[in-house]
Amino acid sequence: MRPPLIREMAAEFLGTFVLIVFGCGSVAQVLLSGHANGEYLSINLAWALGVTLGVYVAGGISGAHLNPAVTFALAVLRRFPWRKVVPYGLAQMAGAFVASAVVYVTYLDALHQFDGGTRQVLGPQGTAGIWATYPQPFLSPLPGGLVDQIVGTALLLLCIFALTDKRNLAPAANLGPLLIGSVVLVIGMTFGYNSGYAINPARDLAPRLFTYFAGWGGEVFRAGANWWWVPIVGPLIGGVLGGWVYDLLITRYHPPES
Repeated sequence: MRPPLIREMAAEFLGTFVLIVFGCGSVAQVLLSGHANGEYLSINLAWALGVTLGVYVAGGISGAHLNPAVTFALAVLRRFPWRKVVPYGLAQMAGAFVASAVVYVTYLDALHQFDGGTRQVLGPQGTAGIWATYPQPFLSPLPGGLVDQIVGTALLLLCIFALTDKRNLAPAANLGPLLIGSVVLVIGMTFGYNSGYAINPARDLAPRLFTYFAGWGGEVFRAGANWWWVPIVGPLIGGVLGGWVYDLLITRYHPPES
C-alpha cells in the first residue's frame, strides 16, 4: 500500500461516489415523485453524465475504472497490475456505499411519504430499486439474466477499448470521458428493459448491501430468485469477453507499434 496506490484508491472512491450519487439520485427523484420529476430517459442521462463526471474526477490519477469489471478486464487483457485489482475494487465499493447513504439521507423524508416508513423491495411501494437492480418478472437468473449482464458489459468494454486505442481513432483525452458516458447512455437506452443494465458489480452490490443494512433486510438478496449474484458474475465475464472480441478482431490485425 504505497502512497501512489493510496492516491489511486482515493480517486477510485471519489469517482465512483460521483457516478453513484447522480445515478441513484436520478432514480430516487423519478420514483419518489411518481414520475413528476423525470422519466426513464432522465435516468439514462443521469447515469451517463455520472459516468462522464466520475471519469473527469478520477481519470488523471487512477485511470477512472469506477467499475470492478473494467479493472478485472484490464488486468486480464491489458497488463494492469493484479496487485491493484482488489484495492481498486474495495475503493469502488466504498465509494458506491457512501454515495448510497448520501442519496438515502437526502431522500429520507420523501421515502417516508412514499411508503409510509415500511421499506419494501418490490411492488407498488417498492423502493429498493432506487439503489440496486432487480429483474423483470419474466427474466430468470439463468440463462436470461446472466446473458443480459454479459451482453451489456461486453459492449461497454469493447467500446472502452476502442475509445482508448491510440492506434485507432481514439478521441482527444479531454473528450474521452464524454464519449464513455455516451456508451453508457446508449446501453441504457437499448438494453435497460430486462434488468436495468447493471454493468458494474460495485454499482449494484454496494448499494444492495446498503439497503440490507438500512431497513430493507434480506429480501434484497432473495428477490428475483436470488438475483443478487447475476450483476456481479455477468459483468466480470462480459467485460473480459468484450475486450477479447476487440483484441481478436481489431488488435490482432492492427498490433501495437514495436
